[in-house]
Amino acid sequence: MSSAPTSIADPRYPVGKFHYREPQSAEERTQLRRRHIDTLGAMPGHFRHAVHGLTEVQLDTPYREGGWTVRQLIHHVPDSHMNAYVRFKLALTETDPMIKTYEEQLWAELADSRGTPIDVSLLLLEALHARWVVLLLMLKEEEFARRFVHPEHGPMSLEKALSMYAWHSTHHTAHVTELRKQKGW
Repeated sequence: MSSAPTSIADPRYPVGKFHYREPQSAEERTQLRRRHIDTLGAMPGHFRHAVHGLTEVQLDTPYREGGWTVRQLIHHVPDSHMNAYVRFKLALTETDPMIKTYEEQLWAELADSRGTPIDVSLLLLEALHARWVVLLLMLKEEEFARRFVHPEHGPMSLEKALSMYAWHSTHHTAHVTELRKQKGW
């Protein structure tokens, strides 16, 4: 996986920052929802492909100056998406539940995020996304309007959360693919 070195404006956001725009029609909502679910379904394979063949030294390389290592990213994504999956289930079974936040940076510093073989998290991500996609495909239209309440950001619909985690999937995959381009890996 090598190509000419490239440069992106802000290496923290290789696909741009997350922006949510409410769909303007039922048709647009259905199309966007399907695209986001497809992104979540394909993400584990894309992520596995992005990290395939990296050496231990490459896995321990930060994706940007001051950023996490590729290994930490690999472990962060299932951590984040497990929290997201639980948040979806809470929103589907409770009325506007207040969710618990977690310290992503501190989780990334724990021993399991630094020393667990990456295949453990890649397999976890595959299984988690398989379950998550099944859940999403079974939701009724009105269920996407259900919400959870984030202590810092307020209420968030499952529609918006789906969009955000689809972005999150491409965001972190791009961290790896952009690093590979930059390093010629």
